[in-house]
Amino acid sequence: MKDRFDYGQNPEKTQGGELISAYECDHRTADAEFLLAKAKYKAVTGREQKRDADVLCYQIRQAFKPGEITPEEANRVGYETAMRWTKGKHAFFVATHTDRRHIHNHIYYNSTSLDCTRKFRDFFRSAAALRKLSDRVCLEHDLSVIQNPKVHSKGRFLHYGQWIGERPPSAKQRVRLAIVEALGKKPADFAAFLRLMDESGFAVKRGRGGVISFLAPGQEKPTRLRSSTLGPGFDPEDIRAVIAGERPIPELPQEGPAPARRVNLMIDIQERLAQGKGPAYARWAKIYNLKQMAAALQYLREHGLTDYEALAASTEAAVDRFHSLAGELRDTEEALSRTSQLMGAVVQYAKTRPVFDGYKAARYSKKYLAQHEAELADYRAAKAAINELLDGAKLPKMDTLKKKHRELADKKKSLYTEYRKAQADMREAVAVKANVDHLLGYPDGREDKVQER
Repeated sequence: MKDRFDYGQNPEKTQGGELISAYECDHRTADAEFLLAKAKYKAVTGREQKRDADVLCYQIRQAFKPGEITPEEANRVGYETAMRWTKGKHAFFVATHTDRRHIHNHIYYNSTSLDCTRKFRDFFRSAAALRKLSDRVCLEHDLSVIQNPKVHSKGRFLHYGQWIGERPPSAKQRVRLAIVEALGKKPADFAAFLRLMDESGFAVKRGRGGVISFLAPGQEKPTRLRSSTLGPGFDPEDIRAVIAGERPIPELPQEGPAPARRVNLMIDIQERLAQGKGPAYARWAKIYNLKQMAAALQYLREHGLTDYEALAASTEAAVDRFHSLAGELRDTEEALSRTSQLMGAVVQYAKTRPVFDGYKAARYSKKYLAQHEAELADYRAAKAAINELLDGAKLPKMDTLKKKHRELADKKKSLYTEYRKAQADMREAVAVKANVDHLLGYPDGREDKVQER
């Protein structure tokens, strides 16, 4: 922990320690305080974990788009993220680093709670939950978030270490670098230039019509030597001109990260928020707050809703699904109720049938009727209920009724789980659409207002 904390609190990265904030601990002695909390946890609970399985603390790394945030604000955002993630139940400190082009936070929090009775345990998809929370906080502070995180071939998101620092150059850029280096050695002719490329590890491939390509180390498909592929100045004729001293060595184009794709509807909302004027904004500002709109923006991004029509269709689908499940659940409950009533009536009928048989054998004696009036009334009621419930159908066996009851009960349980989720999805979708409608000035839905923008 001390090694990690010393790295996070490096004065050269945190402007002399000015960009460090802490909650319920002193960042300078946090390692000792965290360990003391572990000892208290053992004393209070009597529980102790194996040394190699005990998590001492957790670290969150949170980076921001270059030039979009000040170091002081980044630290405040990190503090808010940590507070909302730990719910104020764990000590933590936030160190904001400014040594790279992108300002970023290192958040360290104690795995043991403040009251030393519980420990934080990593849970399934905790990274996704943390990313969602961080995005929400950033949206609330009008900061950029990664719209479409890149994933590995196995579906995992790139980890932080693959986002920071200089990314390895592309195969094309490596070919350009090798060409510039080879030309810098002033080869006597084009053949000597190709030999230098081959010696530097770039295999020379010759195709039809004198086409020349280079295969970079680790590359599967060769890169063709032409300006349309490598950029201006990288045609074979350009290379020959450089060798002949007729033109300078071509300049290397700077590779930058591809611009993040933006959701059109989100851009509309963000532009309207930035304007901060007009009756639509005033109406929204009076009813809704920034956190609700941040939630709406995050919902649009997570569900890939690129325009208003897609949002409206998604909301309508959520409402339809909820009502469909509600109807199916209601039908299942009614079928389950009828089955339960039929089972009860059959049991009552079976219990009172011998009394009715005795009454019949006694030739419907008044004396017998007076002695068994209650049982006979139950028999008639059970028989009437069976006839009504079956509506002329054949009475199934009790084992069949029990099996049907179990199936309906299981179906109801499963449907109820789907129903509750559909209900939550519908409420979220309707709330998001309402937020968007009010902010963009569509109080009654989009309808004919699309052309007004």
